[in-house]
Amino acid sequence: MRALGVYVGDLFDRSDADGTGALAEFFVPVLKGWATEDALLVTSDAIQVHGDMGFIEEAGVAQHYRDARIMTIYEGTTAIQANDLVGRKVLRDSGATASALFAQIDETVAALRAAGTEVATRTGDRLARAVGAARSATEALLGFGPSRDAYAGSVPYLMLLGTLAGGWMHALAVVAVADGSRDDAAARVANADFYGAHHLPRVHALAETVAAGEIG
Repeated sequence: MRALGVYVGDLFDRSDADGTGALAEFFVPVLKGWATEDALLVTSDAIQVHGDMGFIEEAGVAQHYRDARIMTIYEGTTAIQANDLVGRKVLRDSGATASALFAQIDETVAALRAAGTEVATRTGDRLARAVGAARSATEALLGFGPSRDAYAGSVPYLMLLGTLAGGWMHALAVVAVADGSRDDAAARVANADFYGAHHLPRVHALAETVAAGEIG
């Protein structure tokens, strides 16, 4: 999440000079919605890890959960952010910005495969499958147009893009440390491998939900 936040901040800093403004704006609802929803899950896990002590005030983690709970509400609820993403960031430009993002991820996949290490190759394969699912979900939204079918999948689509972007950030880290010269190389590679195995697969389920539209 932090890596994505830094990346999006950098996009805004560079937007006037190199035309990255559309991508920066595209990521605003994704970053706000995905990061706050995942923060809620993380703080819930913290309570679970502490057991009974996590639920009562003595441990202090219950306060973290309450603080995280409001984050999905203020400055636009997750659903409002998701509607903005689908309506203004995808449908309005016929998916052009999303396609540009996916093309950048394709470049990272190529760089991972060129790195040649076992984890880099595995990460590249996982990321390639995930971006393929994201493309399919985006095509489904464009096919629905501005309809209830499109907006029924808006929150899953936001979470899909956030999860995909998280995997992309990890993948970029794998590329950056591919030569093994950095002290934190092993940790970054291990983190990316874990994320790719345990988090990135969610993209595929979310893509199916988006493509289903409004059922019934």
